[in-house]
Amino acid sequence: MDKNRFESLNAGGVSRRALLTMPVAFAGLAAVAWPKEPSVPDPKENGTGKKVKIVLFSDDGKRVGELEVQAIKKSDEEWKKQLSPDEFAVTRKAATERAFTGRYWNNHEHGIYRCVCCGNALFSSDTKFESGTGWPSFWEPIAKQNIEERSDRTLGMLRTEVLCRKCDAHLGHVFPDGPPTTGLRYCLNSLSLIFVRS
Repeated sequence: MDKNRFESLNAGGVSRRALLTMPVAFAGLAAVAWPKEPSVPDPKENGTGKKVKIVLFSDDGKRVGELEVQAIKKSDEEWKKQLSPDEFAVTRKAATERAFTGRYWNNHEHGIYRCVCCGNALFSSDTKFESGTGWPSFWEPIAKQNIEERSDRTLGMLRTEVLCRKCDAHLGHVFPDGPPTTGLRYCLNSLSLIFVRS
């Protein structure tokens, strides 16, 4: 066997050059296959809407105190620059992600869930439970002041929509079939949330 042929082969028949470029290729594939989580907006940021009171929480879930801020109001074009197309469809147009496909439906880590649009603290892993629905489910919000509930008569039924109080993002719905303590099930879209580990 000549020297050039020997240097171009290893035990698996792959060239040395190919072996050296594989980590780069796999890193590129990982970036395509697993999108990065969005960055967390500053929950103290003021918008241009009406004044609202929210409860601030540190990333480790400790209550910091109440804050009065102006609600975040943006045009669709501004939201589209900030959000992915799927996040925009869910949070700004009230779409629903398919069950068992969201990034957090099966998340069991400890931390808090913030609004993907404005960073407002919404739910804690301490109140998350397995509902079997394929969406992240919680039995109560981290602070009732941080969410808003409205009647939703779409799809020919009466439901209660859950929104972020600070930016009016659609989060999901709340149902009266949750576990004891509250008996509620806040059924949310992963696309409306950012999970912050503590």
